[in-house]
Amino acid sequence: MNLTAIRQDFPILKTEVGGRPVVYFDNAATTQKPLPVLQAAMDYSLRRCGNPHRGAHYFSIAASAAYDGSKETVRRFLGAASTREIIYTRNTTESLNLVARSFAEPRLHPGDKILITIAEHHSNLIPWQRAAQKTGAKLDYIYVDKETGHFLPEDLEKLDDPAVKLVALAHVSNVLGIDYDPKPLIERAHAHGAVVVLDGAQSAPHKKIDVADLGCDFFAFSGHKMCAAGGIGVLYGREALLEEMEPFLLGGDMIDTVSEQDTSFAELPAKFEAGTQYVEGAVSLEAAIRYVEAIGWDAIRAQEKKLVARTLAGLAAMPHIQILGPTDPAEKEGLVSFEVEDVHPHDVAQILSASGICIRTGHHCAEPLHKYLGVNASCRASFYFYNTEEEVDYFLEKLKGVRPMMGYDE
Repeated sequence: MNLTAIRQDFPILKTEVGGRPVVYFDNAATTQKPLPVLQAAMDYSLRRCGNPHRGAHYFSIAASAAYDGSKETVRRFLGAASTREIIYTRNTTESLNLVARSFAEPRLHPGDKILITIAEHHSNLIPWQRAAQKTGAKLDYIYVDKETGHFLPEDLEKLDDPAVKLVALAHVSNVLGIDYDPKPLIERAHAHGAVVVLDGAQSAPHKKIDVADLGCDFFAFSGHKMCAAGGIGVLYGREALLEEMEPFLLGGDMIDTVSEQDTSFAELPAKFEAGTQYVEGAVSLEAAIRYVEAIGWDAIRAQEKKLVARTLAGLAAMPHIQILGPTDPAEKEGLVSFEVEDVHPHDVAQILSASGICIRTGHHCAEPLHKYLGVNASCRASFYFYNTEEEVDYFLEKLKGVRPMMGYDE
């Protein structure tokens, strides 16, 4: 991987703070956009812009071709059987809400159980809270070991309960960085007919995804976390399940026929894509997929593993640093969350920001996990393939100065 050439594709990384280039370590929140992706979206707006599926003129036809054609790239990217299984949404959050409202709420009953993990992002937690409240189903949790972050073996037995009708879990934790190896968990849930929803927001940008091999029933991810524009997300769903579901949004382009008192809905995937769609986002997502695939998953993972290993080693050498979750680089996928003793994470972030270093602080939309771990908030450094080991060294150097700046010993 030619890292120098790759970084040339990201002009924003040349932004300077205090006379040196910014260090962007907030990739789990959103990634930066390379020139080929920006140019693909610009080319669409300059040459093919129209309202898809709504006209017989040149621009509408061109827009339809761009929008529909991008679905094939996404289908291949996920290993789905058909583009009928690919639904465009705004982001992972909307995708998960769609499943909760259109699939879970009409089917769950009192006595049923929804099983999630304590490590979930709010987007894969709050929709299930509401589904439980609206249907009378019980929301149950798989908890983790507070030191290692691994699932408690006794809690995994909950997967075998026939009352569990739906299981929702993150493929990779956005706080602990653990790949939870969902395939065997999915098999256990399927053994008694439960449906499994996989949050792929932190996995799809970093590793090869094959929904057929995983066996999940639904899979959601966001384009903006893998170099595409903000506002474009994907829901994969098994075609048989999507066929049974009522649409989440109603309006134009998701209909077959409309009368004064009744409406019949369009075929998949249009049934779930009401209104004028974000064609620029679809084009950017297709370009982003092609961009990361050209770099190669092996190269991306190798670079991220180097960065994680260097960060963990540097943090381990510092007193007053507590790492959340496992400390073995092999168990961390592209991010490290940590605490600085006596210093609030927001202060850590502001001090580092003054040196041009961007990290995330707070509970990372995983407040129940932080409470369970006994942590109010944490710092998170998250990486992508365009980050460098030199940036990690600079981050570690500046992090050493945080406690002294706040009046504490280093």
